[in-house]
Amino acid sequence: MNRFDNSVTKVETSSPTNSKEGRNILLLGFVSLLNDISSEIIQPVLPLFITSLGGGSLAVGLIGGVSDGLPSIISVFSGYWSDWLGKRKPLVVAGYGLSALAKAVLPISMIWQQVFVIRMVERSGKGLRSAPRDAMISESAIKERRGRGFGLHRTMDTLGAVIGSLLAYALWRNGLDFRMIFVIAGAIALIALIPFIYIREGIYLPKTRASLNLSKPSPELKNFLFIASLFSLGNFSYMFFILRAQELFIGLSSIGGPLLLYAFFNIVYAIFSLPVGIWSDRIGRKNVLSLGYAFYAITAVGFAVVSSVAWLVVLFGLYGLVFAIVDASQRAFVSDLSRATVRSTSLGIYFGAIGMVAIFSGLIAGELWLKFGPTITFLFGAFLAALAAIVLQRMKNVREIL
Repeated sequence: MNRFDNSVTKVETSSPTNSKEGRNILLLGFVSLLNDISSEIIQPVLPLFITSLGGGSLAVGLIGGVSDGLPSIISVFSGYWSDWLGKRKPLVVAGYGLSALAKAVLPISMIWQQVFVIRMVERSGKGLRSAPRDAMISESAIKERRGRGFGLHRTMDTLGAVIGSLLAYALWRNGLDFRMIFVIAGAIALIALIPFIYIREGIYLPKTRASLNLSKPSPELKNFLFIASLFSLGNFSYMFFILRAQELFIGLSSIGGPLLLYAFFNIVYAIFSLPVGIWSDRIGRKNVLSLGYAFYAITAVGFAVVSSVAWLVVLFGLYGLVFAIVDASQRAFVSDLSRATVRSTSLGIYFGAIGMVAIFSGLIAGELWLKFGPTITFLFGAFLAALAAIVLQRMKNVREIL
C-alpha cells in the first residue's frame, strides 16, 4: 500500500505508568549502559586504529559516515517491520546480538578495509534495534513524560559511554594494545544481552499496514525530517573531532589525550541528557533543538580555530552538551509528530533520512579535510548547523499527533 492504514482504531496497552512499563525503560537503559560501555571502549580507539592500519582521512570519513548512516537506513525497514508485526522486542534483541558478534571479531582485522566490513555488520545491528527500541521507550511513558523517558534512557546510555571511554584510557595506560582492548569490549557486549530475559513488550499492536511512503506523514514531520537532515549533513562523525584533538598533542599523549577528552565529552553528555529531556517537555522540542543546533555551530567554529589543549577541553564539553540537547530531543520530537500505530515506522524513516545524509557527510568531511584541512571542514559543519537552527525556528504550525 502507498498510504498509512487508518483502519486500526484500537490499541491494547497497559498504563504506561505501571511497574512493568517503568521497568522496561530501566531495563532497556541497563542494556544500553552495558552496550555503550562496550561501544565506547572501541569508539575513541577506532580512528587511531584505522590510521595505524594505513587509513587516511578518506578512510576515516568513509567508515565514520557509514557507521553513522547505515544503521539509520536499516532503521527505516526495522521500524516498518516492527509496526507490521505488532512487536518490538524480537528486532531489538536481534539487533543487539548482531552488534555483539561483530564486536567480538573486530580484533582479527589486519587492514582498514576489514575494519570497514566488520563495522558495517556491527552498525547494521544498531539499525535493526534503534527504531523498535525507541518505540518501546515512547510507549512506556505517558505523553507528558515522554521527554523524561528518552532523557533517562540517554542518561543511562551515556553513563555507559563515560565508563567505556574511561576504561579505554585505563586499558591503554596498563599496556594493552588496540586488539586486546577490542576483545574486552566484545565480551561486555555479549553480557549486555542478559537483561532482555526480563524485558516484556510494553504495547500490543495489531498488525498494521504502515507504509514507508513519505507522502502521508504529517506536514510537520516531513518539515522536521528535512531540517534534521540538513543538520546531519554538517554533524559529521566524532572521529574527525578525535583527529583534530590528536593534532595538538605530541608523543604518547597523542593517544591518551584524545581518549581523556572523549571521556569528558561523554561525562557532559550524561550529566545533561535527563535535565534536557525534562526541559524539552516543559518548553517544547523546537526551542530546545534550535538551541542545540546553534551550540553545535559555535562548537564547530571553535574546533576550526582551536590552538591549545585548554580550549580543547572547553570545546569537548560543548560538544557533549550539544549531543545532550539534540540526540534525545530529536527522537522525542519525531514521536510527538507520529501516530501511535506507525510510530516505529516514523522513527525508522527519521533514522533513514539522517542516515543517508550522514554517509555523504562523512565523505564530504573526509574530502574537505584532505584538500583544505580541518578549518574548512569544521566551518562547513558550522554553517549548516546555523542554517538548520534558523529554518527550525521559522517552522510553523507545530502540533503533536496523538
